[in-house]
Amino acid sequence: METGRHYDDSGTGLHIYVRKSGSKSWSQKIRFNGKQLELGLGSYPMVSLAEARRLAAENKSLAVKGINPKIERQKIKTVPSFREVMELALPSILDELKNSKHRAQWRTTLEIYALPSIGNMPVNEITVNEVFALLKPIWKDKTETASRLRGRIERVLDYAIVKGMMKPPNPAVWQGNLSSLLPKKTKIKLKKNHPALQLEDAQRWWTELQQRDGMGALALMLLTMTASRSGEIRGMRWEELQLFHDKEAKRRGYLGIWTRPADRMKAKREHRVPITLQMHGLLSSFCDRRGLVFRSRNGTTLSDMTLSALMKRMHKADARGFVDMRSELPAVPHGLRSTFRDWVAETGQSREAAELQLAHRFGTEVEHAYYRTDLLDERARLLTNWSNFLEGKNEKI
Repeated sequence: METGRHYDDSGTGLHIYVRKSGSKSWSQKIRFNGKQLELGLGSYPMVSLAEARRLAAENKSLAVKGINPKIERQKIKTVPSFREVMELALPSILDELKNSKHRAQWRTTLEIYALPSIGNMPVNEITVNEVFALLKPIWKDKTETASRLRGRIERVLDYAIVKGMMKPPNPAVWQGNLSSLLPKKTKIKLKKNHPALQLEDAQRWWTELQQRDGMGALALMLLTMTASRSGEIRGMRWEELQLFHDKEAKRRGYLGIWTRPADRMKAKREHRVPITLQMHGLLSSFCDRRGLVFRSRNGTTLSDMTLSALMKRMHKADARGFVDMRSELPAVPHGLRSTFRDWVAETGQSREAAELQLAHRFGTEVEHAYYRTDLLDERARLLTNWSNFLEGKNEKI
């Protein structure tokens, strides 16, 4: 074929352009609003004559309707896959998460359960059927994981919708969508409580703990005294502590305040804890009062396993052991919060003060407004009585 333009007889302005190098490409000349446009339709033989004629006919039809085919063709882009959208959406999503473990879990969950089935699918082709198919195999056996996975898929597809990559509705939403195909979590999953130390074993266990050495033992002591979660204790820093030196401190019943930042609390709200005389005594044993209170040997945050392993060793070392009354499994650090609540109920302590100490929400909105005062004085008395109980004292204040 000679060099130059060779026109098709379809009347659409379609022609093939042959260059001196021998390469060939399809092009189209078309008039729109009195101006001549030239549109590239792809190279030959990658684009066949039949395909070139089809594209040219579509462009001619758009021009007749008053639509600029050149601008319209620029709008047509390849729809990205779920995997590609996930990589675009993750940076902003992960910025919201402070916990490195949760950040890693976000990506890992999607990589393990979602990408094998929908990773290479264009997001606009993903329907509720595909999401249901990947959730169904794990919904009953790994309910919590499956529920989080659904929410994460929903977040990624929300990003695609906002960016115009697909049209709503989101196929991963729960209400009125997947809720019609999958049973509610509450219907298939029995709540598993953490094995708790029995109240009748608490004083024996406390005596054993006080004989243990090491940073893990000190951290577990403070966890028990304050009925805290493991992460709240392990992340504790000296700058969070405000110690009082006035004469009124002992009269109030607490010698300082520990302010726990929102990013280390489950409810994501700042939480204050009164530092009782017993807690002050434990903290006074530290010489270096900078940075983390409870550090590992290399100066980093203690691992959760440090406290769990200590309780396992204590269980194995005791002839009777320390097991949960119902499950008969060895007690774990988080179960100590249940032990504390049992003691509150058994001894008629203030429920309100206990719930505030546990950083739980309870009651009506009016009560929430009232209890923003923290009830520090009452909670200090509560924690002092709790420590006295652990030590086998009958003293109450």
